[in-house]
Amino acid sequence: MTRYIVSRLGITIVMAVLATLVIFLIANTVPGDPVLAQLGDVAASNKEFVAEWRAKFGLDLPLWHRYLIFLYGLIHGDLGISIASQRPVLDDIVQFAPATLELATIGFVLALLVGIPLGIVAAVWRDTWVDHIARVVSLIGVSSPTFWLAFIMLAVFYGGLEIAPGPGQLDPIALAPDRVTGLLLIDTVIAGDWGTFRDAAAHLVLPSIVLAAATLGLITRTTRASMLESIQQDYVRVARAKGLRKSTIILGHVFPNALIPVVTLGGLAYAQLLSGAVMTETIFSWPGLGLYTFRSAAALDFPAIMGITLVVALVYLLINLMIDISYAYLDPRVMR
Repeated sequence: MTRYIVSRLGITIVMAVLATLVIFLIANTVPGDPVLAQLGDVAASNKEFVAEWRAKFGLDLPLWHRYLIFLYGLIHGDLGISIASQRPVLDDIVQFAPATLELATIGFVLALLVGIPLGIVAAVWRDTWVDHIARVVSLIGVSSPTFWLAFIMLAVFYGGLEIAPGPGQLDPIALAPDRVTGLLLIDTVIAGDWGTFRDAAAHLVLPSIVLAAATLGLITRTTRASMLESIQQDYVRVARAKGLRKSTIILGHVFPNALIPVVTLGGLAYAQLLSGAVMTETIFSWPGLGLYTFRSAAALDFPAIMGITLVVALVYLLINLMIDISYAYLDPRVMR
């Protein structure tokens, strides 16, 4: 087990180093001038002022020199200074990341709580009306564009029925509690502010459902397919011949053996929710990494873009490492 974990950890570290090179090259070779994008027409016409800005952000240095500076900063926990906000990129990420973590986690848990049982039921009652409903639900979830579903949810439940709060994390008149963890639900509990807690929870409902929709469809379909494959194995027939109850066979034997594809998909889906909520956060004015990414890209803020992309890459690498380690516990044969 130890040797397996160390080998996977080594691969993860190598991939992280390669990711820094790819991220740096992409961010520094895209068309456009980030300095001119930040300056007005009058300031951009002043060559001395433009040269001063380029020197401030190291844009006058050779590409290889800038990469070494980037690596040196990473080693010391420095992701650079954002051109748009004039703040350290790491500070911006720390400020915006908790909102994304909270939203993505709620959406992912919702997708798991609905998708896994729906996939199990669809597999057990294959080709019945229950299976057909589960397949339609998963198809709608996978096929619905995020931006379309977000607009529909806002138009129906906020604009039409007026039973859901509007965009944002809180109502405009609500006061956020003192920042402890950055996770609004937890901070309101720590502060004992139950009114703000209810307000924050209500604002989470629509965006979390939008985020959960596509993941729900994928988890349902994967769980169903994996369960159907496991049901046809010989050990299931042996269990039936022993007279075990159907629920015991399904939950005690079939489902544990069908978990590996679900774990793989679930881990990658959670990483995608953490890194790919740009459209949802933009539409719902959610102050998370997705909204920060959108603003940074629009401003050609390459230090912020590199920092965000690096965080996303590390999230994927860490979750993949956790998935590999979980394989060793679910199926010890993978260590051979």
